[in-house]
Formats: sequence, structure tokens, C-alpha cells
Amino acid sequence: MSKQDDGTMVIEEELDDEPKSIILSMIGQLRKDMDLSRVTFPTFVLEPRSFTERVTDFMSHPDFLIRASQCDDPVKRFIGVVKYYMSGWHIHPKGVKKPYNPVLGEFFRSRYEFDDSSSAFFVAEQVSHHPPITAIFYHSPEHHIAIEGDLRPKSRFYGNSVGMLLEGYAKIHFNKRDNEEYVITYPNMYARGILFGKMVLELGETSTVTCEKSDLMFEVEFKTKGLIWGSYNQIAGKIKRISTKEVLFDITGNWQTTMYIQGRGEYASDPIVLFDSSKENVVPQIVACVGEQEHNESRNLWKNVTKAIVESDLDSATLHKTTIEEKQRDDAKHREAKKKRFIPRFFQLEIDGYYHPKLRLDSIPDDPALAKDEITKWIFTKPDDSIQDFAVPEDDAVVLAAAKHQRRAS
Repeated sequence: MSKQDDGTMVIEEELDDEPKSIILSMIGQLRKDMDLSRVTFPTFVLEPRSFTERVTDFMSHPDFLIRASQCDDPVKRFIGVVKYYMSGWHIHPKGVKKPYNPVLGEFFRSRYEFDDSSSAFFVAEQVSHHPPITAIFYHSPEHHIAIEGDLRPKSRFYGNSVGMLLEGYAKIHFNKRDNEEYVITYPNMYARGILFGKMVLELGETSTVTCEKSDLMFEVEFKTKGLIWGSYNQIAGKIKRISTKEVLFDITGNWQTTMYIQGRGEYASDPIVLFDSSKENVVPQIVACVGEQEHNESRNLWKNVTKAIVESDLDSATLHKTTIEEKQRDDAKHREAKKKRFIPRFFQLEIDGYYHPKLRLDSIPDDPALAKDEITKWIFTKPDDSIQDFAVPEDDAVVLAAAKHQRRAS
């Protein structure tokens, strides 16, 4: 990351000659606008975690949702949801990296503990490989907040840049607000300068947050920097009435650092800070040790690749990554020979064309203790019917070695 002349922090990376020559060789096989979902990327461009875990970046500030759900005023409540949504983008890997492509049936699960002694639970599962689809579920029983959705990333080659078009949706439910729903769409991500210049990560295009019940919509443009003019990481958004198109608030600033909100009309005000990443703490998620994980849980599945990447042993990383990918291809051939269809563990495809949790939201008890028990059993039960034990300390040699190397590097 570097600081530009205008003070903007930019996520960038400059490749050495060997990695750059590998990319140039790979790009020689590509054509403009080509779908990259079936292209195998070299390990030096990988972030040492799976996309199933990467999506939890959107949950970095779940406390904002808790506060939003407690607001009786629907406009203030909507602003709180917008703050939560915009707060997830400043989390990023070092350099311009992409997470591992999850294998079919891979999943990641975790929990959160909040200052008020409440909790939340999360699971993501790779429910489709071609096209790649990652389904997600989050629930906070004490606060009656749920999030469901599926993300459908599509990669495209544009010459000197690679884009990840983040299709799909997420839906936030405030169950104690008569199941008030907020539907979210996502911007695209771009890695610029893959052929010449420094590699830079940008967000681009328009995304939305919509609550039909409150008649409110947030539309935000993630601005990409022009060749000559403009700055990195700038956004311009408006909160408006769906029915009348009346703009109530403008939101501007830098999605990496600080964003501001200013009211119009009856809400007229001077600009105030909506979110400042330097002053907000990320709520850590709690993940069970690898010994408590199943073979296709993300951190366990990719642990050897992760260790090799953090130790800069790219040959070993490639070997372990290839082993995982070859097993996925063998599993697919086996299913095809047996005429068996893959069935996701946690999610199911429904009539609307999207994946939803098999644990139906309307079946979860209103009582927080009962809800917590039911969700815990659904997400964390292992094949032997025991519950994943978060109290067991990490003792896996591979994971400990990777963590030790990361501490030294930082």
C-alpha cells in the first residue's frame, strides 16, 4: 500500500521479473473479455485464504448492524445499514491478491462474540463450481438479525487489467422489525497494471442497498481513477426515496479511509463522518482449530498451500494447490460416472434461482437461547454428531508453522 500525493492510500504491488514473466506467458493464451473462471492462476498472485473466508470481510463491523436494528426511526436505521455495508471494503490483503477458488462442497464456519455478551454465527459453502457460487448465512439470535445470500464472481480479462464482476446478492433481515429486509448488490473489483506499471486494486461500477418497506434506496458509484485525472478509492452515493426519487442524503469520500454523509431538504446538514476506518475496530471472528475441522473446511483444506505461500515456497504451494484441484476433478468424474448430483450441505437452490439456507429463517425460534442452540447444532455439528469445540487449542504443526512465519514477517 502506498500514499498518493493527495494523501489517498492505494492498494498496490510491484512484481519482480520472474512473476511478471509468468503472467506475460499466461496472458499470451488469453483474449480480451475472456471468462477466467477456468483459468488456473499462479500461486504468487494468491492471498493465503479461500474466498469462502474472504467473504467474511463484509462482516468486519457487525456491531454497526446491531446498532442500526435498535433505531426506531426507519431513516436512521437505513443509514446504519448503509454504514455497515460501506465499512467492509477497507479490509484487504497485502498487495493485489486473489483468494483461493473454493472447491465444490468446501465450507467455512465461524462465530462472533460481542461486548454485550451476545453472539453471532456464520457459514459459507461453495455450492457450485461452474459457475462458481458461494452461499452465505449469518445469524445473531439475541439481536434477531440474519443475513443470507449467494455471491457469483465472474473474472474477465481486459488487457492490462483483470476484473472480478461480483454478481449475486445478500439480504439482511431485521426480524424484530417485522422481518424488514435490505437487499444488497456489489461493485466490481479490478486489478490494474498486470502488464505494465504497478498493480493497483480498485473497486468500480454501481451497487445498491434497497429497503422497500421503508421506501429507501442507497445507490453508490465506486469511481475508478482515470488515466490522467481523478483519485483512487472515491465514492459518490445518494440515499433517496424509492417512490419519489427525492434525495435525502449524499455520501462521499474514500472507501479505504473516511466517508462523509450530508443531509438535504428536511434532513439538511453539514457533512459529518459516516465511517473512519482508522477509528473503528474490526470485530474478530472465532474459528475452531484445524483439529476440530472437517477435511473440506477451508482452513484445513488449504493449510499446506497457505503455509507454503506465507513462507514464499511457491513450488510447494503449486504442488499442494494442484493436488486439491486434481482431487476436485476426480470427484466430479466419479459423480458423473455414478450419475450422482452434488447436493450442498447447508444450502439449497430455490425457485427464485438463488441458494438459501436449509435452516429456514421462519423456523428459527424467537427465543434467543433456543435459536442459539438450533443454529449451533445446524452449523457446527460434525459427522460423528459431536459439536465443534472452539476451546481446543491449535496444535497442528502446519498451521502453527505458518502462523509463526506470518508473525515474523509482520
